[in-house]
Amino acid sequence: MQDVAAPELTETFRTLTAGLGMQLPGHVQLRPPAHTAVAMALSGLKPAAALCQWTCRSCRTPPTQSFRQSVGRAAPSSSSSRPFSAASALGSDVHTQAIQAAPEIDFRALDLSKNSPYKRPARIIPVSPSYFTTTPVFNDHVLQLEHLLRSFGSMPVVRAEEAPQMPWMSLEQARTAMGENIGAAKFAQVLGMLRRLNMIHPSYKSEKVTRFIELFRRPGAKPADPRRPVFIDHFGRSTGVGRRKSAAAKAVLVEGTGEVLVNGKSVVDAFPRLHDRESALWALKVSRRLDKYNAFILTNGGGTTGQAESVTLAVAKALLVQEPALKSVLRKAGCLTRVLKRVERKKAGRVKARKRPAWVKR
Repeated sequence: MQDVAAPELTETFRTLTAGLGMQLPGHVQLRPPAHTAVAMALSGLKPAAALCQWTCRSCRTPPTQSFRQSVGRAAPSSSSSRPFSAASALGSDVHTQAIQAAPEIDFRALDLSKNSPYKRPARIIPVSPSYFTTTPVFNDHVLQLEHLLRSFGSMPVVRAEEAPQMPWMSLEQARTAMGENIGAAKFAQVLGMLRRLNMIHPSYKSEKVTRFIELFRRPGAKPADPRRPVFIDHFGRSTGVGRRKSAAAKAVLVEGTGEVLVNGKSVVDAFPRLHDRESALWALKVSRRLDKYNAFILTNGGGTTGQAESVTLAVAKALLVQEPALKSVLRKAGCLTRVLKRVERKKAGRVKARKRPAWVKR
């Protein structure tokens, strides 16, 4: 290790301590043990300083004196300590640059036309609010249907039997047409709302409502024919048709004295049971018209009970043509309600539809 004079080591040590924020008194001199320690430290710093090439971070200008020269050079002999200065260590040619903020954006001067890049959205916006649902097409129809109900729900309506007949599409047909797995309960609710729109009086029904209802028409179904008008012919006769199970009846009423013929026979011969006779003439009896009309009835199919109840519906419809004011009376009496019961079929392994064979133990 190269020997360094004690005064030079003392001055160098004083410079280093001043750079670290410490002041070494002027009368302090390094003793031989401290002299040896500082000399060993300097000998280790010089090779490291030679490898340290650095640049000022503020001005990007290399310093005039390298760290190696400032550390290895002996400071001028002065008994007073000098404060550490970055300008003196880096040189006098230090360049500084003021930080300037970006100018403000004038949004009024931007081009916000349709084809401008500032007008385009940053990401694609779905056209429908139901895009992220499992059934977007069906949900769009539901939203539109609810809007139509809010707009036209207060319009005058007609009775359900007087509303235009509409063959609605089935659930499977709706799933195929929309390509979505529609729930059965939700589709039933939609059909209920569609029937409510279909009951709006034709004079007040909007074209928008009609077009929307046509979307749910059964594919391939022809427009329903208007109901045939009922009238009284030039002989004063009115006609009615009724059905019950597999029996059917056709009744013709004309003003008379109360004569009733069933298949060319009297009502007593056609229906021997009293209950069946009362069922056949119940519409005339409840309206007190037994002695005011003559009834000519043709019936076939089924049994006596089925034929008698089919005659009830046929006579009630024919009487309603003669006197429309009796509709409420006949409806309350149950004469205008068609019974949709059917004969239950026989099952295999049973005697009849439900009767089982007698069980034998042995």
